[in-house]
Amino acid sequence: MAYEIEDIRVSQQIFYYLLEHYEMPEDAEPTLYKAYLESENIQNLVKTQGDVAQSNIERYGDVIYLIPKEENVFLGFSKAKLKETLCKSGGTDKDFYLSQFVILTILVEFFDGQGATSKSRDFLRVGELQNHISEYLKQGVENTTEEEEEQKGIAYRNMYEAYEALRSDEKGSRKRTTKEGFLYTILTFLERQGLIVYVEADEMITTTKKLDNLMDWNLLNQNHYYRIRKVLKNEQD
Repeated sequence: MAYEIEDIRVSQQIFYYLLEHYEMPEDAEPTLYKAYLESENIQNLVKTQGDVAQSNIERYGDVIYLIPKEENVFLGFSKAKLKETLCKSGGTDKDFYLSQFVILTILVEFFDGQGATSKSRDFLRVGELQNHISEYLKQGVENTTEEEEEQKGIAYRNMYEAYEALRSDEKGSRKRTTKEGFLYTILTFLERQGLIVYVEADEMITTTKKLDNLMDWNLLNQNHYYRIRKVLKNEQD
């Protein structure tokens, strides 16, 4: 299929903007946004460039997003980079998997996968988050044998051990060797990605429009929601 030179030029402008910002709200670039919305040729060209860059291009609401695929460690994060960013110095795999478990816990506490929008609450206290992490890990250990963990690929015992190895500090330490510091590192990372707002003074978390859109339109359909619930609460099929 032949494309007009102007369509190619506009598609490259859109893709370059997405490479720089990872998202294009309608009010940020109305002309480019309108061109993407109204031209199937331009959409196809942008999505093709996304495929080449191991990324998906999706429009949710009034925003176009560039979403790196899981294996994309150039535009996204490698496991090694995430471990270095989120975990204590010399962190192990169980520390890394614990960090991912914390993120899943945040998602499932904010979004329940029901109704017109999956969002179920407006804010989450950090203390409440800590309680839920302990609760879900303990349930996983109690309801799963080591053999079942190996079969499912979910090491509750290792994550529980890593979490309990973190000290508690009522003064709100920022050291990653404490529960408070570990959570602080994860929350500030998610805030830098534009997914949450972390109000330190109130120890409160709220979600952004970006995360709400991604959860409503892509990540949290019913199948994904129940998969996450099974991981956190070790529910049976």
